[in-house]
Amino acid sequence: MESNLLSTLEAMGDYDPNSMPVEQARQLIQQFLTALTDQESVSLRNALQRTLAADVLSPMNVPPHDYSAMDGYALRAADLEAVPCKLKVIGSAYAGRPFSGRVSAGECVRIMTGSLIPDDCDCVVMQEKVKVDGAMIAIADAYRRGENIRHTGEDIAQGATVLTRGQVIRPAEMGLLASLGFSEVRVYRKLKVALFSTGDELRQPGSPLAAGQIYDSNRYTLLGMLGELGAEVIDMGSIRDDKDTLKAAFQQAAAQADVIITSGGVSVGEADYIKQLLQEIGEVVFWKIAMKPGRPLAYGKIGSCHFFGLPGNPVAVMVTFQQFVRDALRVLMGQHIKPAMELQAVCTHPIRKIPGRTEFQRGILSQDENNRWVVRTTGEQGSGILSSMSKANCFIVLPVSQGNVEAGNAVRVQPF
Repeated sequence: MESNLLSTLEAMGDYDPNSMPVEQARQLIQQFLTALTDQESVSLRNALQRTLAADVLSPMNVPPHDYSAMDGYALRAADLEAVPCKLKVIGSAYAGRPFSGRVSAGECVRIMTGSLIPDDCDCVVMQEKVKVDGAMIAIADAYRRGENIRHTGEDIAQGATVLTRGQVIRPAEMGLLASLGFSEVRVYRKLKVALFSTGDELRQPGSPLAAGQIYDSNRYTLLGMLGELGAEVIDMGSIRDDKDTLKAAFQQAAAQADVIITSGGVSVGEADYIKQLLQEIGEVVFWKIAMKPGRPLAYGKIGSCHFFGLPGNPVAVMVTFQQFVRDALRVLMGQHIKPAMELQAVCTHPIRKIPGRTEFQRGILSQDENNRWVVRTTGEQGSGILSSMSKANCFIVLPVSQGNVEAGNAVRVQPF
């Protein structure tokens, strides 16, 4: 980030890096993001959660031939112009074993779902509509040409765009690519994210705790969320509150990663060196967000490497990641970004709130006996109560101007 960009930000009339509104913070972050361009080919087996680097065009029609849509009898629709009628069964067709003979007027072929339609046939009558009498069948109703047939190219036409650049490959996309015969796919390289926690009080799970010490849960939370995105994580562990040690960690991370994410060390305590260090070796767009939980959230750059300094409180880490970091990483990965799904729900219990900050309360969304969407909080909403995120299935989003919420009021909800 060039210094003149920060000068431009500071010239904005409403720019306040110490109390950035949520929407303004999202918009500012987006201005500094440029998607990856490096590409590679990977085997389809290893393509899960990767991002397509080019549109995928179908090399074939799907289905490639006319197939039966059900078990029944393949015949000529013209033979049903005068019903009831009887037809002679001259053979059978199975999936992978088609009938290869000729079908003349007054004849039909027993056919199974997924079987190739014989050349002379243009209709399939389901077996439940047929009466069998030895080698003959009786049909009472007329059927149209093409009925109960899956036609060549009706799902996907050859040359059609089936997947677009920026689309994430999920299990459905893997199956679709396989159905078209692709064994490899062109994707963007994985986004490299360097991750570390800060704090002398942190210990790793499995080790004993002394007085005043806590386990480093935030790093594991972030490892999980980054894993869901398919990022390549450079796990740098926990870094102690020492300025020189932290500076070396930042420089090492910036040299090998696209993004640095830290948790802790971005508040105003005397031992919080990160703000000071970032001002020395990089630049920062903002330090604080007008939100709860997650007020101490920093965003900036060290050279070409993006930096997200997340709070130390466990819930605030998850909220800030989901509200700001996740979509930013997706943009860097070259993915399509869709707005978070929101809906209105009736709040079943009162919520206390003071105007001035956007709040993201953890909620439990459900439907009542009248099929209305209703929501309640998970209980205590302290930013250190990580169990509130485990219990929740949504955020209750309370805007800046919102005061107390009474039971029965409608609120905005973001389902997870």
